[in-house]
Amino acid sequence: MDISQLLTLPIFTGAHLAAGRGGVGRKIEHVNMMDAPDIAGYLKGNDLLVTTGFHFKEDASKLTDLIRTMVEKRCAGLGLKTKRFLGKIPKEAIELADAYGFPLIELSEEVGLGTIVNQTLSAILDLRTNELKSAIEAHQTFSAHIMNGKGLDELLENVANMIGSQTMLLDERCQLVGTSQSSSAVLAGMQYLYRMGFSLFLPQSVCTCFSMVTGKEQVEVLTAFPVRTDKQKNGVLLVFADRTALDNGHLLTIEQAANVIAFELMKNNALNQYTRRAKNEFFLNFIKKRYSSKKETLNRALEFDLSNEQKYKCVAGRLDSEEKQLGFKQQQIEVEKVFDFIEEELAIFPFVSHLFIMNDICLILVAVESDDLASDEWSPTLIAIEIIQERVAAQFGRTISFGVSNVCHEFWDVIEGHSEAVNALHSGHLSGSKQFIQTYQAKDISKLLRMIPAEDLAEFCSHTLQKLSDPCVNDLSLMQTLAVYLETHCQISETAKRLYVHRNTIIYRLEKVEELLGKDLKDPETTLHLRLALRIQQTLSEQAH
Repeated sequence: MDISQLLTLPIFTGAHLAAGRGGVGRKIEHVNMMDAPDIAGYLKGNDLLVTTGFHFKEDASKLTDLIRTMVEKRCAGLGLKTKRFLGKIPKEAIELADAYGFPLIELSEEVGLGTIVNQTLSAILDLRTNELKSAIEAHQTFSAHIMNGKGLDELLENVANMIGSQTMLLDERCQLVGTSQSSSAVLAGMQYLYRMGFSLFLPQSVCTCFSMVTGKEQVEVLTAFPVRTDKQKNGVLLVFADRTALDNGHLLTIEQAANVIAFELMKNNALNQYTRRAKNEFFLNFIKKRYSSKKETLNRALEFDLSNEQKYKCVAGRLDSEEKQLGFKQQQIEVEKVFDFIEEELAIFPFVSHLFIMNDICLILVAVESDDLASDEWSPTLIAIEIIQERVAAQFGRTISFGVSNVCHEFWDVIEGHSEAVNALHSGHLSGSKQFIQTYQAKDISKLLRMIPAEDLAEFCSHTLQKLSDPCVNDLSLMQTLAVYLETHCQISETAKRLYVHRNTIIYRLEKVEELLGKDLKDPETTLHLRLALRIQQTLSEQAH
């Protein structure tokens, strides 16, 4: 109840507002009667004090001191009986009350203070009882609405009709869940606040009121209410109205709506978790080739909106190891939180994606279009992954690395794409890097050779080339002739042409090589080993320099 409502009660017939008309909207939660000169020390915010003024009859300054104290404590107002002890309210008290907008009520002499206190409290309790009754009815209405499967959009429309203001529901990432009024400017503004890291709510706050510029000379006044679910951050129920325009009944209605919405969102989260487990199980069976046929696999994929005609890129992600060692349970909890966050972040990008979790690796399947077929640094996939890395670091203080496959031209190729992405991820980790994005590249022979210890390479080379590599032979023309002969696919005429020598000279040199090696150069196995040995010699020479 506020002061203006108070003055309409029958018990206040004959009373009038002597000063402080600017404060008629002050709320009253309790009524107190002054019976001691030090009553100011016992007053609280939103208290209405009624008194006979006995303690002020000798010193009017005590009344002004009381008014100042009550203003500081945000009290509702002061009711005075003047006829018996004061005669009239002192001028300085009226001026002070007007200056602070503090209601000063001159009470009727016919009604006792005890009656005023009792009937005022009774009226407040009646109002509160009616509000609670309305809140219970609203909760029952909202619960029945959800149980009947009518959805959140209709519920928000229902809330808007009850409170007389439009509403909008956002999840913990400020993504739109439902609304009774489409306002892209407000939605964009809320998402900007989320991206900039603003927190809308203080601990235990009931609501937050703020204004937002939505266009040229257009300002929207909004009140945000927290929707508390099992997520780390609260959702937001946005009301398109100033907090002062909402009475207690409206606030209780909104509170009940927020509670029902929270349960509905948690139910949806549980269903999403079930769907995720089913997706993860499908994908694991898919890459392990456990289904009986390709047709069965592709039919199951369609249940998860995975079309075989769509092109995809596979992105494998894993949290980088850190110095502090977490227990297995803590590590799993943190990994799940990060992967949940990544899945939520993927929703903001303008491409379709699917996330699967396999132990400590998340596999993101990105549907790619023509502008993402190249694996360069400007592809939409790589840009999105870089943004996700920055968001994970900011949110969790952890770094995460990714391996990216080549383009899979149909869903069935994702089996190979998954292998490429995981191999790229492992390759990056072997180099000791952190927070990297490694794209898959098929290894050529030189890269494969560098992965083998130099001692083993030298041993193979020496065994294959034998006396041909012996320094005592010291005939570079033989080695050169053999290399060109193998390079020209064992064509004697082409070898002679490249070396600018006679064909018979080539035949003589090749016979000499066969004699030194003790092998037939027409044998495919022999030529394969020789070609590999010559490539090893080149690799060892490059490593030496």
